[in-house]
Amino acid sequence: MNNWIVFVVLYLIATTIYTQMFKVSTKSMKKEGALIILLQAFAGITAFLFTPFMELNFTSDIHIYITIILVTILYTITDRLNTKVMSGVESSTFNILQQLSTAFMIFAGLIFLKEEFVLLKFLGAIIIIFSNILVFFKKGKFEFNKYVLLGIISNVIYTVALFLNVDTSKAFNMPLYSAITLLVPAIILMIVERIKFSDLKEEFSKENRKNIILTGISWAIMILTQLRAYQLQSLSIVAPLLALTVMMNVIFGYIFLKEREDLSKKIIAAILVVVGIVLIRI
Repeated sequence: MNNWIVFVVLYLIATTIYTQMFKVSTKSMKKEGALIILLQAFAGITAFLFTPFMELNFTSDIHIYITIILVTILYTITDRLNTKVMSGVESSTFNILQQLSTAFMIFAGLIFLKEEFVLLKFLGAIIIIFSNILVFFKKGKFEFNKYVLLGIISNVIYTVALFLNVDTSKAFNMPLYSAITLLVPAIILMIVERIKFSDLKEEFSKENRKNIILTGISWAIMILTQLRAYQLQSLSIVAPLLALTVMMNVIFGYIFLKEREDLSKKIIAAILVVVGIVLIRI
């Protein structure tokens, strides 16, 4: 289980299943809050099952636990917003939109951490942003709707969470940490949105049950395989390969979800995303 290529392949498969099934789940959902809570629950339980396969370790640093609370709140907001975004855009478009967090990380590093300006990284970030502009540029104008806006906001919040999460996650058993950042947001959303168990039961209907289970399980596998791939191989090699999921979602969205509109632009955008990430990771 130390072959990084295996984990890259598993990540690509899991992410494609997650994105496609997430979209299918939103098509027949009855209540957005109930759906994301079920997805978080299945993902969290799945992640927790992998806990024995990694060393159990904890920290006594109180600052890290405070950071975990903040990160968990940010993940709660991100997951909730992503459910809304996915309901209003195509799966392939959603996946391209998610890549904005990589570009935002570069800009945040320059602005807040005063990192050294590297031209190739900056160009990579610009290319990723341009790929999104290309996708949403239709009939001579930029199609800016509430789903695009919420997608941008979600990625900004996710970027902040990633910044805080870099060192925090290393202090714990990763499957357990992932389970916490999935299950706690589910509890928070149940309280804040006043979701009842009857709502969850209704959402977990026979017609959507398989989609919800597949989305949740693949979500957990996506998180864990990405982490393991990064542990076993350098970022410069792994990151561009993981970005291939953008192209895979364009292809599978076309085949299975009949997402036929602007196919050529999506393919170009997907290629640009990969090029952008290659430049960032050089």
